[in-house]
Amino acid sequence: MKPVTLKQIAEQLNISVTTVSKALKDYSDISPKTKALVKELAKTLNYKPNTFAVNLRTKESKTIGLIIPVIVHHFFSNVIRGIISQAEKKGYLVIILQSNESYELEKKQIDLLMSQRVDGILISLANGTANFSHLNEVIAQDKPLVMFDKIAKIVKCSKIIIDDRKAAYMATQHLIDTGCKRIAHFRGALLPQNSIDRFLGYKKALLDNNMSYDPSLVYICECGDMSFEEGKKNAQQLLKDHKDVDGIFINTDLVAIGALTEFNKQGVKVPEDISIVGFSNWFMSSVISPTLTTIDQPGFEMGKAAFKQLYKEMKAVKKNKPIVYKEIVLETALVKRESTKELIK
Repeated sequence: MKPVTLKQIAEQLNISVTTVSKALKDYSDISPKTKALVKELAKTLNYKPNTFAVNLRTKESKTIGLIIPVIVHHFFSNVIRGIISQAEKKGYLVIILQSNESYELEKKQIDLLMSQRVDGILISLANGTANFSHLNEVIAQDKPLVMFDKIAKIVKCSKIIIDDRKAAYMATQHLIDTGCKRIAHFRGALLPQNSIDRFLGYKKALLDNNMSYDPSLVYICECGDMSFEEGKKNAQQLLKDHKDVDGIFINTDLVAIGALTEFNKQGVKVPEDISIVGFSNWFMSSVISPTLTTIDQPGFEMGKAAFKQLYKEMKAVKKNKPIVYKEIVLETALVKRESTKELIK
């Protein structure tokens, strides 16, 4: 069946289309009796407002775009939940796209969202993104853009982040405080800002504790694939290169779980031989054996904060007011579990 129109309702009640429209919107110049008749018939006929027509009048699509590097990831799935929880309250549809850590795909997705006339865009950058002209073009067109997690500092827009350096420092300091003397770092790809900051936090903790920084103890994920297999591979290489390492700070929990699995396979005891601290507090971190000490990264709260900031900016644009950019830094915490030793008193 074709959708019911205002004209059909008007014809059945022998009133004007304008009167029907006003009655459905509770205009004060329409009598309570007419409103009741219109609403009852609209319900009976299962009338649905033409959202496309409404959007044309209001110049809003009531949709936002969300670009993330990967969907099947504990942290990003929590971010998505946080965004949707707020978007639904405000009547927004969220178009979710996955860049697969590809700069070229990310550019195409930005173009797609702009062509769909979304009201705003949320994005966590792909590892391969080093040129930001596609993002600057969005901003130049007065389209609200909010970055979260993986950001570019030189792009002038709002950002929702954690203090990655502080969190990485906390993780490395915990390894030091539990007696580790030779600490390695499995880091992400070279480009993402959060990967850079976590490396810098690791390095600063070493230097602040009068421990020498050894670049050969840093294992870079060249392919950008922060995966379980990457963790296993790095663990195998570490055991060949540095048998004296007694602690590792690892960029994400999934990689840490891969490393822990490989150590279990090779008879390396965790934490007796090597202590491990991961990052993000993925669900599997609490059920693997031994359970993983990690940094709790508040994905759900980050998603909520990202949408709330985007919503403020979309409202500002609608009212022809300037956008006020903000950098919101969320707190992290160290979750101590079985993969690290007790603190040395």
